[in-house]
Amino acid sequence: MDRQTDVRAALVFGGSRGIGAAAARRLAADGFSVALTYVSRPDKAAEVVAAIEAGGGRAMALEADSGDPAALARAVDATVSRFGALHAAVVNAGVHRINMLQSVPLEELQLMLDVNVRGVFLALQVATARMRDGGRAITIGSNTAIRTGTPGSSVYAMTKAAVAALVRGAALDLAPRRITVNNIQPGPTETDMTSAFLPQVTERVPLGRVAQPEEIAALVSYLAGDAAGYMTGSSLTIDGGFVL
Repeated sequence: MDRQTDVRAALVFGGSRGIGAAAARRLAADGFSVALTYVSRPDKAAEVVAAIEAGGGRAMALEADSGDPAALARAVDATVSRFGALHAAVVNAGVHRINMLQSVPLEELQLMLDVNVRGVFLALQVATARMRDGGRAITIGSNTAIRTGTPGSSVYAMTKAAVAALVRGAALDLAPRRITVNNIQPGPTETDMTSAFLPQVTERVPLGRVAQPEEIAALVSYLAGDAAGYMTGSSLTIDGGFVL
């Protein structure tokens, strides 16, 4: 065990790639000791850990399926055991499928509900149970909670709207412990999950480009920091004006 009680601990669920990886790197740069979970790409998770450690930070990668409550609990336990009580948790794990309403298989519907809604709830539940009073819980939703804009996005948009509603309720539940709960709603962002359809949506973004994961991570940094202590229950859209 190499716990240091004077260093804040953060856990990023789904931190091996894209926005999650950028968030892990940014939090480490902000001085957090960072744990991150992964499911299918241990190599990518190891790359994030190596990059953080190369910069003088402390990090660890943990395998945990967001649909498995026992695995999520083990990830929280391992993080607390090594780094101390959580100060921040970022719930980034999610899946994205596009299918027209009449063509959505029940298995696809269940997958998105399990990961994007149930998984977010479970991660918030287990993380905040081991979080210090005054901590920060942050979810990564989507601007599709406000405007889908693309046919075939009904189920995905529904799950992200559910996350925004969950955050409002969780903020009230955790307010007595001064734990803030906020939701980031990115628009089109350059990640491997979105690369297939980004060219189709870029021209519809008023600012004329898509986001970089580091731009979303900057908002994570703010919400995890001391300056955001009076913000809770909010959904912050960062999408280049896409929903305007």
